[in-house]
Amino acid sequence: MGAAVELRQLEYFVAVAEEHGLARAAERLRTTAEAVAELIGALEGDLGLRLLDPASPGHVRLTAAGERLLPEARAALAAAGRVRETAAGIAGGTDGLVRLGTSRAFSDRVYRALGVLALRRPRLRVRQERAPQEARLAAVLSGTFDAALVRAVRRVEGMVLYPVWTEPLLVALPAGHPLAASDELHPAQLAHLPLRLAPRAVNPAFHDLVTGALPHWTPGPPFTTLRATLDDLAGAAEPSWTVFHPVGPLPRDRRLAFRTLRAPRVPVSLAVRAGGLVPAVQALLEALTGTADPPAPVTRPAPPPVPLRTAPRQATVRTAPAPADAPGPP
Repeated sequence: MGAAVELRQLEYFVAVAEEHGLARAAERLRTTAEAVAELIGALEGDLGLRLLDPASPGHVRLTAAGERLLPEARAALAAAGRVRETAAGIAGGTDGLVRLGTSRAFSDRVYRALGVLALRRPRLRVRQERAPQEARLAAVLSGTFDAALVRAVRRVEGMVLYPVWTEPLLVALPAGHPLAASDELHPAQLAHLPLRLAPRAVNPAFHDLVTGALPHWTPGPPFTTLRATLDDLAGAAEPSWTVFHPVGPLPRDRRLAFRTLRAPRVPVSLAVRAGGLVPAVQALLEALTGTADPPAPVTRPAPPPVPLRTAPRQATVRTAPAPADAPGPP
């Protein structure tokens, strides 16, 4: 067997087999009969097989080898067509795979966005890759991830950050503290209460966000892990507080109160390598930005009750009994 078979050779072979002649195949392919014969001859030479027999002038028939190879040639052309179709879908953002770096804390919004995306572009898949934030950013820069969700990041060299939503911070403080009576707290209300905050080296962006909103904050006992810090805060003799991102279900501890911090709101962005906003990532970005918090329900006065209409009662006609001496029916 000679050189690799070309798709064009298979296309010409299938056309000749279906049209039963070189001239009709040439007309279908918009070329000349000589060009068709030349390419079929090259295919036979490459395969080392004779595929066609002249049956009569202007008419050809398949050899046994040609009959056996015809379905394989059709399958190869169909597969090539699917490759082209899939490639076009990937280029247009309707097909393909997006590798998204994310965190468990974003799960609710991400799954909502993926539900919307599945309706709009059912052939486009998103594979979630969970990793710490710095690792997610590094994976986007290296090309391992196509995009990543990040919190409180303002600028990264070589990347573009697309805002998708903002979220509040949560405050934990002793349940018996007077501030726990409020459903929402302002940073100024907490300035004089000792704050358990992780060192800036642990999370510079988060540390700067909190201290920027609390320029006169009071340092408190050290922050270790969230779980350990909450346990220490609940059992401490002196009141203090801590602040953190929403991370899932809150612990059920009657000694603690969890409240929303009115400000600052934490920006969440989709980090994409510069020049990497391909149509599929653009579609994901649009789905993510559409997961905004639903508006609060508007309370409207209830309409006045509509009196029920009852059907008029039908009169009951009572027939008086016939007198005893009244004549009966004949």
